[in-house]
Formats: sequence, structure tokens, C-alpha cells
Amino acid sequence: MTTSTETQAPSLTGERGELLRAFAEQRELLLITVRGLTDAQAAQRTTVSELTLGGIVKHLARGERVWAQIMLKGDGELPEGMLDMGQYRMADGETLAGLLEEYATAARTTEETVATLPDLDRTVPLPRAPWSPPETVYWSARRILLHLIRETAQHAGHADIIREALDGANTTAQR
Repeated sequence: MTTSTETQAPSLTGERGELLRAFAEQRELLLITVRGLTDAQAAQRTTVSELTLGGIVKHLARGERVWAQIMLKGDGELPEGMLDMGQYRMADGETLAGLLEEYATAARTTEETVATLPDLDRTVPLPRAPWSPPETVYWSARRILLHLIRETAQHAGHADIIREALDGANTTAQR
């Protein structure tokens, strides 16, 4: 795949490198689903769900940014915008190209954050959310990375269904 938003495979070795390469592969699969779309198509709902392809890209970019901040700061504070429901849809004036650039920037930030962590066993308190249990929950950087990989894979599946309903294209056929 050749797009300006594609991230290069991380050069780290060992577990960090393996996790970041698996993450990059999931991002690449997601990016296939938005290849060749107009802004109008990226903003279009094709199922009963509110999800759109542009909204998924926007949400995943936001998610990577806030989780990188959680890993880096480790202070348990809720990052700005983490619970903003507007992250799931394209706003007026947003473009798919702009969202893809934000996604590429977020990916680089995640990779840089992982590279600077002392180790993946480092645990951080999760921010409090309305659905949080009463006690503070701690996750390791490794678990956060695995969560991000799972989240990306899950939304890549959603995106594939949305794209197929939009114009019949699917990730497997476009690879």
C-alpha cells in the first residue's frame, strides 16, 4: 500500500518491536478500507450504526493520542477529549485527508512513546470514567498496547462492513 499516511514499520527489536509491528499491520488493514474515498463517502452512514469510516479513523487517532498520554504521564488524569462523543463522527469542515494525517501523527506518537518507556511492565493508573469501578485500576504499558491493537482490529472489522455497504469494496479484495 502506498499512501502518504502509511507509517513505517517500527525499527525496535524484541517485544516492543513485535507489538508495534502487529499494531502497524492492523492500522494498515484499516487504511485499506478508506482508500480512494471522497470526504462525503467517509462521512456517510451505511448501516443502522452511527459509525462512519471517517468517524472510525478520527476515533482511533484520538484513542492513540490519549492512551499514549496515559502511558507517558502515568498520573491517572483523564486526558482532554477522551470521553468526547464527537470523536466518532466527521465534523463539518473535516476532511478524510486531514483525519488520516492526524491518524499517522498519532501512530508516530504511540511508537515514540513506547520507545521511551523504561519497560512494558510499567503500570499506570487508568483515568476515572463513569463506568470505572470504585477502586483505581492499573494497567501495564503492554496491556495498553494490546488494548489498542484489539481496538484497532475491532474497528477495522467495522470499517470493512461499512465500506462494503458503501460501494461493495472490501479489505480482502483490495489488499
